[in-house]
Amino acid sequence: MFRRIILSFAVLIVLLATQVFAQQEVGKPATVPPQQQAMVQSTTNSVTQAAVQKGALSCAARINQVTNFLGFSSKAGAVMMVPPGKPDSLLIPISMEIPIENGVAYVSASFAPNQANGCGATYDSVVYWPQKCDVIANKNFGTLKKIGAISKLINVRDGGVTTKIFFMPAGSGCVTIKKEFVL
Repeated sequence: MFRRIILSFAVLIVLLATQVFAQQEVGKPATVPPQQQAMVQSTTNSVTQAAVQKGALSCAARINQVTNFLGFSSKAGAVMMVPPGKPDSLLIPISMEIPIENGVAYVSASFAPNQANGCGATYDSVVYWPQKCDVIANKNFGTLKKIGAISKLINVRDGGVTTKIFFMPAGSGCVTIKKEFVL
């Protein structure tokens, strides 16, 4: 059911965006009928809207899915690096500052069009915690399997094939990096 909703949403965004860019003349801004513009804006966040405006249509639905999952809202901020010339064919990196309960998370996400799943995505969510890494690992990620250290200091917990959590000591606290890719 969820996949059907996401697929329907993706089709809607791409169809609306395709209409916008098909109507656009070279050197002139796109004109979008007000009812279509309202529909796109009400169902997408500002990062997705910016991607569509820059011509990154293939990954619009995936960008919206991942950025919403990560908590992007009006209180968050983002920097998108859209490649010039072929924005719908190349990797799109996005850096975000997302407010969380006790501070802020830095999230780096990348979206790759033309993948087997339409648009591949990966992200790293980085958070500083004032507690020691073993406390954070057990309290917040205790159900995940302990893998051990990458080398000496950065420990890893396994969240399955697509997810790993890294714990890096930082002064008297800990930095966690959640790395995930979307299938």
